[in-house]
Amino acid sequence: MANNHVSVIIPTYNRPVELAELLESLTQQTFQDFDITIVNDNGTSINHIVTLYPELDVTIINTKENLHHIKARNEALKHASGTYIMTIDDDDWILPTHMETMVRKLEEEHADLAYSDVEIVHYKNFPTYRVPTSRHLFAYEYSVTNSRSFSTFVPSGALYRRALHDSLGTFDPHVRNYWDWDFFLRVQSSGGKIIRVPQASVIYAFGNNNASGNLENMRPYLDRLSEKHQLGDLPTANFWVLLSTPKMKEREAESVRMWDGLGVISRLASTTTKEIVS
Repeated sequence: MANNHVSVIIPTYNRPVELAELLESLTQQTFQDFDITIVNDNGTSINHIVTLYPELDVTIINTKENLHHIKARNEALKHASGTYIMTIDDDDWILPTHMETMVRKLEEEHADLAYSDVEIVHYKNFPTYRVPTSRHLFAYEYSVTNSRSFSTFVPSGALYRRALHDSLGTFDPHVRNYWDWDFFLRVQSSGGKIIRVPQASVIYAFGNNNASGNLENMRPYLDRLSEKHQLGDLPTANFWVLLSTPKMKEREAESVRMWDGLGVISRLASTTTKEIVS
């Protein structure tokens, strides 16, 4: 039987509530052959969060300086020994069958990288938990040509073969905001097989900290990405505006919506909190 062990890599910076919810979702996975590397990117200690989940195989890397999220991921890769890697942001989480489905699809289709559709969610934040306030299905057909004009690849919850890094190298910090699109294009250009799994099993947080609010700051990195992959002149338009354009509307795809709309109740939350959220 093939070794399907997954190494989960999580960069984090001062998001204890969100991290606890992510770890909670990992304990609920129907597939449990995985380890976790969390890179605490010079933030406050996360030991009290991780100790809440003793059943998880977690390695914590505490950086001495703030590396930012791409270099933090690369640091985690040094400790990732699984056949597959799953990347996920500290403020996102996955539904219980997500990892099992993604591993199965990779094996069945002999693919190199698999990504799923997502529910984009806004939250109201409380001291030890979050309550979802809105949701938006993000599901688009995968096309080699279209992926060179606007990326619909969400890296949170994506699984891919660890061996890709042997030939492609690590994530590129020089393209910063577009590290995920860059890696996707590198896999695609190398002949790797990419598949989209048409189910929305990743719950993706979208809020004030997202980089799409700083369009001018993003421009140099988009230019670097475009030059690297010869993509031509690309706009740094607002994410939501781009999704409403006719061209993007044509790419919308059917997807299985699996989420009940409720937030995760982590072990960080108190009994009172559980009663409020549920």
